[in-house]
Amino acid sequence: MTIPKRVRIVEVGPRDGLQNESAIVSVEAKVALIEKLAAAGLRNIEAGSFVSARRVPQMAETKAVLARLRPPPHVHLSVLVPNMRGLEEAIACGVRGVAVFAAASESFSKRNIGCAIAESLSRYAPVVEAAIGAGLEVRGYISCALGCPYEGDVAPRAVATLACDLCALGCHEISLGDTIGVGAPLQARRLLEEVGRDIRMSQIAVHFHDSYGQALANIFASLEMGVATIDSSVAGLGGCPFAPGASGNVATEDVVYMLERSGIATGVDLAALIDAGVFICERLGRTTRSRAALALLEKRRKDGVG
Repeated sequence: MTIPKRVRIVEVGPRDGLQNESAIVSVEAKVALIEKLAAAGLRNIEAGSFVSARRVPQMAETKAVLARLRPPPHVHLSVLVPNMRGLEEAIACGVRGVAVFAAASESFSKRNIGCAIAESLSRYAPVVEAAIGAGLEVRGYISCALGCPYEGDVAPRAVATLACDLCALGCHEISLGDTIGVGAPLQARRLLEEVGRDIRMSQIAVHFHDSYGQALANIFASLEMGVATIDSSVAGLGGCPFAPGASGNVATEDVVYMLERSGIATGVDLAALIDAGVFICERLGRTTRSRAALALLEKRRKDGVG
């Protein structure tokens, strides 16, 4: 096994998490959440996106959120951008990184972004080029990497080909997303074996949803393959508004607990992270989906702490 000694966590709650919550969170609450996540030690935070406010109203105030943030130099804020207009807004807001979003299945690509996979790559080419020219890092997301809600299983070779295409455009990192959470550990291993034939494991991140309770197992299988970057969402926020049946992302608290208990460093203060999850769940009017947070909050209560 080649399990890394340290893992980099990309916190996607403020974007991929909140975009699929029915409640609209205030600008002030989003700013406070991001500040709490940074204070907990998360250095890579996806702060929002510049997408259609009509389709994703939860992200309509991204510009206002970014305007109020003053992150320390070690905190890297990024946003999702679908086109050149979104990139221009991102650059104006001073973020250090952007992400583009492609799908491994034709059906999901057409339903989600309104075009075929090849056309999406053509659209992104000038965006990525301009972003790199502006000194930004560009991340490429691949959705439906382990299954599509419309087509079923997705061939690992199709994912690998798309990963190569995104790297050729200039993406420095590829995040493989199990958008509807149908994958299991051996499937995750086979996917990484295939993608790893074409790009370095150090360029790969994994992004698992927990629809069938497989996310942590899939993450550990990915660690065994040498992956050292994991996407997760505080309190298990979110899902995918365009994938029927998709539940929330894996909770960052659960990922941190598993890693730290396994002797793998994250640089994240779990207690402060749990507090950030409690904060945003109170604003959403619901309970955290993190099993680790629930257990540790109960322990706090019994111990009379907090």
